Amino acid sequence: MSQLLSFWRRISGRVYLGIAVLLFGSASAVTRRLMQVGALHSIDGRNPLSFCNVLLVGNLCALLVLCLVYGRPQLLTSFQRLSGRDYLALLSVALLAGALAPSLFFIALEQTNVNNVILIGRIEPPLTLALAVVFLKERTNIWIVGGGALAFVGVLLTIILQAHGAEEVMVSMGRFEIGRGELWTLMGAIATAIATVISQIGLRQVPLGLFAIVRTAVGSAIFFLIVLQFFGVNHFADILTPSVWQWMLIYGAVIVAGGQLCWFQGLKTTSAAEVSLASAFGPIAGFLAAYFILGEPPTVAQWIGGLVLMAGIALNQLGVSRQIAKQKTSVGLQELDLEVGFKGI
Repeated sequence: MSQLLSFWRRISGRVYLGIAVLLFGSASAVTRRLMQVGALHSIDGRNPLSFCNVLLVGNLCALLVLCLVYGRPQLLTSFQRLSGRDYLALLSVALLAGALAPSLFFIALEQTNVNNVILIGRIEPPLTLALAVVFLKERTNIWIVGGGALAFVGVLLTIILQAHGAEEVMVSMGRFEIGRGELWTLMGAIATAIATVISQIGLRQVPLGLFAIVRTAVGSAIFFLIVLQFFGVNHFADILTPSVWQWMLIYGAVIVAGGQLCWFQGLKTTSAAEVSLASAFGPIAGFLAAYFILGEPPTVAQWIGGLVLMAGIALNQLGVSRQIAKQKTSVGLQELDLEVGFKGI
């Protein structure tokens, strides 16, 4: 009976991870579609489903769901027991992964196609690996390093081979030019990678529910204050429009909170190698969502870069599996939580 229960938990954990990957993979395409819907139903020339409204209201709806699931009295006690270092780490992760990175990804979705954001955003894992090796003295093997390097090459090929339209704004970096959308995606991936390393350093002992709630709440507050400072309160003039909240209740509850809850549930009963493998299918889920939701097929550059990227992910997965089997290492839940890239927040 115990063996049957253990088998069921492992299978159900994989199912939860699969659902989460599908939801997270569709986040970029759904976000773009929401912005398009808002543009078709503008209010005095303003898009009520602008990225600022989508990000803030989506976060608030997701926060409500997370509080209903994790909001227990002992969670407040756990928060009060955190050290000053824990508070600083939580604030840093909330700023980087809860406010800055989502904002950059949302801006990128306004300026480049979804597949670019999906592919270029996958530069995050090799960046995280490099930072972990330098700052955490993380042990690795040749398969993981080779996979990370190959994934990096795949991202570079996607950028270099990209055919840019005459209307696209380019940014010069020496002799090299890159579209603004791709640049924002790179910056978002860098912010997420730094947040992942910070979570590895200072948040391994923080309860997962507390981590999710604080990151979402503080990240939303920081984003709101930054927008107020630079654009003023009128920037959120349409935030109370019923249609915004109707769409965001679905988006925040299903994509953001639902995806996180499935991901967290999957983490409880699966191994780190299985989690890493599940996250590797994120780009495929994103491609499918972009095609079926937006009708955006991958370009030649994206096919080439994507195939090289997937080869790098496969090598990385092989290296992760070997390292875990050899060292019996454990991976922090916060680290795994941040592993799947853009998740709609």
